[in-house]
Amino acid sequence: MDWGSDLWDQNDVIERHTQSGLEVLERYVKFVKERAEIEQSYAKQLRTLCKKYSRRGIKEDQEIKLTNQQAFQEVLNELNNYAGHREQLSENMTTTICVELTKNLSDLRQERKNYLSDIKKSQQNLESTYKQLELSKKKFEKEWKEAEKAIQLTEKVQQDPSSTKADVEKVKQQEFSRIHISDVCKNEYASQLQRYNKDQENYYHSEIPTVFNKLQDMEERRIKMLADGYVQFSETEKQLLPNVNKCLDAISAAGRNINEKQDTAVLIDQYKSGAAPPADVEFEDYSQVIKPAVNENTAQHLPKVRIKLFHKKNKVTSPDKNTQSTKDFSRLPSEKRKKRLQEKIDDLNKELQIENEKSEALQKMKGVYEMNSQLGDPSSLQPQITQNVYSIANLKGELKKYQTQLDEVGGGPGLHNQTSSSVSPSSDIYDFDEDFDVDLPIGQCTALYDFNGGSEGSVCIQMGEQLSLMMEDQGDGWAKVQRSNGDVGYVPSSYIKYI
Repeated sequence: MDWGSDLWDQNDVIERHTQSGLEVLERYVKFVKERAEIEQSYAKQLRTLCKKYSRRGIKEDQEIKLTNQQAFQEVLNELNNYAGHREQLSENMTTTICVELTKNLSDLRQERKNYLSDIKKSQQNLESTYKQLELSKKKFEKEWKEAEKAIQLTEKVQQDPSSTKADVEKVKQQEFSRIHISDVCKNEYASQLQRYNKDQENYYHSEIPTVFNKLQDMEERRIKMLADGYVQFSETEKQLLPNVNKCLDAISAAGRNINEKQDTAVLIDQYKSGAAPPADVEFEDYSQVIKPAVNENTAQHLPKVRIKLFHKKNKVTSPDKNTQSTKDFSRLPSEKRKKRLQEKIDDLNKELQIENEKSEALQKMKGVYEMNSQLGDPSSLQPQITQNVYSIANLKGELKKYQTQLDEVGGGPGLHNQTSSSVSPSSDIYDFDEDFDVDLPIGQCTALYDFNGGSEGSVCIQMGEQLSLMMEDQGDGWAKVQRSNGDVGYVPSSYIKYI
């Protein structure tokens, strides 16, 4: 069964059906595109979710090895990998299905257009032949009627007694002429009829069946493409299922690897102090004149009282609170506390070594500028030297505090022994006491406008001048600065820009 022989008279039906089939293929391509976009959006949301819940916190908390927390991070990592597979699925659907089917759809549209154009041309040719047939038929009919009139006229003239021989000859000639013209039109009509029948047979038995069979073949290929697209839609995802299952298996394994006993024991190892619980509080009899002596060991276990300590505020503040803030690690066990304090002291010694080397380099550069002013202005190095002095002083203060804490827990040599090997010879240029009371810059700034410093306590500045910031605006609109020549005073805070 084929369209050419069974549907030879259903041209409109075939045209509508093939158009509908191409629309189905186009709808499927759009469907796959939207599915790929959904996968892409889903993967993006999963990545955002993983990033949102990724573990954050201070370094000390992250060092605590709790299996349940580590498992949650593994779940997030595997889910992030899962999102990557969903993105791969989206890309594969777009490239293997949408791109190929879109190209094939375009080719099928053009092919169908060509076939329908061929049918239309054949129809036009057949209609043109039929019109010529109708014209020749009408012409033959007209000429035959004229011939009949000529015959009747001849008979009438012959029967008329008053007609002469010349009249009879004349009508006979007219009769002969009309009959001849009628015969010519008859032959032309017969020829056009034969031509039309031949074209009609060719149209209905050759051209139409051929084109319709081609359209049938095109429709079958379209259906096969759509069927393959359905299969690819499934197979594309099946190919990624092993990787997706690995991610899901890893998540399951992370949950099975959690050890609740180990996690609770880790907390004990991390924060166990080793101290015994406090002893019973002894009864103090105030009715007795002499109070019993308190045992020294017992005093150590008396209930603890929360005492608020007031420390002297140092005028030197650090610009980097994260690196200079003092930590006593008091909540850690004794051995871990010693280790942490020693690590902190080593880090500070390295930083102090770097600052000392920087100080020596700045002093040498300043000496070169003083010997040859063409190489540079010595005063331009003053802000860096001042900042370097501040850094060295602060690092030494931090070292003393951490060393004191280390001595209290009974670990490590003294501060001078710790720093003697790491501090360069140039470090003795600056000698700071622990409780120094010197105003040092807390930053640098630039003058935005000229200021004449007319009021008491103020200082004159010029636009573009580099200044050392001694104290920020305390809410009164004034900031304390130091010029490169050493002058110190207040200027409007709106007249300077922090660097």
